[in-house]
Amino acid sequence: MNRIRIRRPDDWHLHLRDGAMLNTVVPATARNFGRAIVMPNLKPPVRTVADAAAYRERILAACPAGSDFEPLMTLYLTETTSVDDIRQAAESEFVHAVKYYPAGATTNSDSGVRELERVYPVIEAMEKHGLPLLMHGEVTDSDIDVFDREAVFIERHLEKLRSTFPGLKMVLEHATTSDAIDFVQSAPGPIAATITVHHLMFNRNALFEGGLRPHHYCLPLIKRERHRQALVVAATSGNERYFLGTDSAPHPKHAKESDCGCAGVYSAPAAIELYAEVFEAAGALDRLEAFASLNGPAFYGLAPNEDTIELERTPWQMERELTADDDTIVPLRAGSEIVWRRVD
Repeated sequence: MNRIRIRRPDDWHLHLRDGAMLNTVVPATARNFGRAIVMPNLKPPVRTVADAAAYRERILAACPAGSDFEPLMTLYLTETTSVDDIRQAAESEFVHAVKYYPAGATTNSDSGVRELERVYPVIEAMEKHGLPLLMHGEVTDSDIDVFDREAVFIERHLEKLRSTFPGLKMVLEHATTSDAIDFVQSAPGPIAATITVHHLMFNRNALFEGGLRPHHYCLPLIKRERHRQALVVAATSGNERYFLGTDSAPHPKHAKESDCGCAGVYSAPAAIELYAEVFEAAGALDRLEAFASLNGPAFYGLAPNEDTIELERTPWQMERELTADDDTIVPLRAGSEIVWRRVD
């Protein structure tokens, strides 16, 4: 199969940052994706409906002329988030979820929740209003091995959340382990997981091939090969509980290549093409549309995009660096050949 047509996909986990960088990274996503769940971890974070409305306008202003890309906004869950904040979000037309970050778990997560039980009244309101809880599913205890933090989060918090709020829509974002797949596969109630393309492509050896590879550094970390294989099986299974979420997270090159480099992989410029590579390698190109274009809208209660895109098996080379105002960004697979290409 050298050419495929699928409904226009959506990205259910995306970082667009703010300011000048928006003008570079928004078009990269808008070219291929109809909608995207936009992460709220700015400085300061997107805490209220008013914050989300203002950020949405900045995103739309950065879209290319004629684009119909739709940013789906989220609120940042803090220990001061109120039940009324949730009501307002549910009544808005553009806030589609609330994001939970454990304090200190990743980029700009200092305002995150330190004790999950403190926000149970807010989560109860989310369950009542049908507003999904999106989770960065890791613990941050210093005595827990960084490669085990997702598994411990599932055991310590996710099982309790599921039993306490049986009707709550939950998404375990950027799942990285077989533990996550096993839980999502078997848990009762409305639960799903997004899976990134870099966690499908790489195991943790990719962090150290020929030296330290800062542009493969992300949080949650890339895991062992057995976990990568479990993710591939889940993503290509056709199961409606799994869908595309790139977690594309741009940082300036100097911020990645430093003595305390930022976590994040910038995959947006070739995300759908790289997912196609993964699905082709698994013999599952016929299931790419479900993962990329159908399962996510179904979970969020939205209709799939009506238009389509075409991908052609025509190798091309990703640029080594991309310009972003006065900075440069190194994209995933920089300087390397990519097998599939979007047909304009």
